[in-house]
Amino acid sequence: MIDSPPPTLVAAPAGEADLTWLRMVAHRVQDTPGAFLAWLEEILGDEEAVRAAAKRSYWHPNGFAKMVLHASADFRIRLHVWPESEEPSRGESNPHSHRWEFASAIVAGEGLHMVEYRETTEVGKAHDRYRYGADPANPAALLADGEARLAVEKTPHVRRGDVYACDTTVVHTVRPIAAGLTATVVIQGPHRTGTTVVYCEPGQTDDQPNGELTEADFRDLVGAVAKAVASCP
Repeated sequence: MIDSPPPTLVAAPAGEADLTWLRMVAHRVQDTPGAFLAWLEEILGDEEAVRAAAKRSYWHPNGFAKMVLHASADFRIRLHVWPESEEPSRGESNPHSHRWEFASAIVAGEGLHMVEYRETTEVGKAHDRYRYGADPANPAALLADGEARLAVEKTPHVRRGDVYACDTTVVHTVRPIAAGLTATVVIQGPHRTGTTVVYCEPGQTDDQPNGELTEADFRDLVGAVAKAVASCP
């Protein structure tokens, strides 16, 4: 299918898609924007590819899109897009970890501000802890898992030209640096754990449903990213 990335971007991993391989692919996306742009344009020109990608994509409750451009047993390629707005998006403002490793590259906008946390026993801010993926009947549900205190460990800024790599032990938040269109390509490896952790501040609702992303949304967002990539020097 057309959603399979070209070999100039992604050569199939010799073994498992580990963090080293994921990082290499993210660097390749960053270093060969022409190849990435051509792939986006091919996807947009194929109705079946657009339909399939839109079905496996969604709007995050905080107003940005998580789109899956490619999905296979070995890895996924996701495009996260924060549309242009008057104020910077909150991004993924709840500290969370992931069930899989990933590496990401900025392809539009100024970049992302990350905050990485660790659980502590005395210092730090109180949070309610939840497990995502722990309910077989509803894998998207958040199940209460006690309380925890979180302290800031690092505050990395990831800008165009940088690659951010993350394993399953990292707990972080993510938000765009600026209010303009921001997009990042995420190279996602296979699941390493059955559940992951999400932290909410006390009193904050854990009911944060995802929104439907239509084919028209997909075309508009990917088209905007393609335009941004094409205009970069």
